Amino acid sequence: MKHLSPRYVLLSVSIFLLSTVSIAFGQDGPPPDGPPPQRPISGEDRPNLLRELGLSPDQIQQIRRMNQSRKPLMEEAAKRLRDANRALDMAIYSDAVNEEEFVARLRDFQLAQAEMAKLRFQNELGVRKILTPDQLIRFRSLRDRFARARENFQDRQMPPPAERPLQKMRQQRRQRKPNFEL
Repeated sequence: MKHLSPRYVLLSVSIFLLSTVSIAFGQDGPPPDGPPPQRPISGEDRPNLLRELGLSPDQIQQIRRMNQSRKPLMEEAAKRLRDANRALDMAIYSDAVNEEEFVARLRDFQLAQAEMAKLRFQNELGVRKILTPDQLIRFRSLRDRFARARENFQDRQMPPPAERPLQKMRQQRRQRKPNFEL
């Protein structure tokens, strides 16, 4: 498995956290017949990002409005990306290989992918502009804590080199090789 650069991990974590905050603010809230039933809090629950960031009602409203206006754009961009991916796949696996068709579909896919990234990063910037300097410091701290937790989780998931399938096969081949040295 390839190791991811720290910048990539932090970028991924930032996107995840901002998306989580954005999605949470995009919700309409509890139904009118009362609050949802409380479930017991366990140590495995994620931290309440909204509470930890200490957002004001005005900030929450700004993020909700931003998410409402962004939602149709994201849905359309996601549809274009799925369609472009499907068309690229069809160009790759068609009966007759057509390089020009492949290049055109790859370009379409890359443009759709770039549009999705642009919308996500614009959303992150929008949320960033809403945060106060203190909230930004708390957000960075939460992001760093999440990145460390993710790294620890990945480390626990990765078996030691001797237990990885390819490593095992190589090791077994080395052990079976006859040694002709004296």
